[in-house]
Amino acid sequence: MINLTVKIEAGDLYDYMLMHSYNSPAGLLGSTFGAVLIIFAFATTQWIFAVLGVVMLLYLPWTLFVKSRRQILTNPSFQEPLQYTLDEEGLTVSQGEAQERMDWENMHKAVSTGRSIILYTSPVNATIFPKRQLGEERTAVVEMISTHMPPKKVKIRS
Repeated sequence: MINLTVKIEAGDLYDYMLMHSYNSPAGLLGSTFGAVLIIFAFATTQWIFAVLGVVMLLYLPWTLFVKSRRQILTNPSFQEPLQYTLDEEGLTVSQGEAQERMDWENMHKAVSTGRSIILYTSPVNATIFPKRQLGEERTAVVEMISTHMPPKKVKIRS
């Protein structure tokens, strides 16, 4: 059993949003289209396409940055630390009097970024474990996730 206390900050949420968005078809398509516009601008010397391409490439990161800051300030669940318990059956999240239990077999996938370990509880919802807050428990968390989820659902790198 692993017990963790995690306080999600704006940078942690932004990291999750970037990873989630750029690994979606819409994020990939938008980035590709922005890059194509810039290449087209250099090929045709019509610089308006370069401006449009840069706008397309910067729009998503900027809006996610603003959204993550706003959510941290306005969402009550980010105001206090979350208590996590990982055990043989699954993950329990609690905050104050509220508590939610999720079984390992219902987890969607687990991934990592340079900043966090992200455990998807559904295709769009996730539990974020900032690596800087895991400390010595980091290896145990990765091992617990890897042990209880199918290997094809776990994409965590060190």
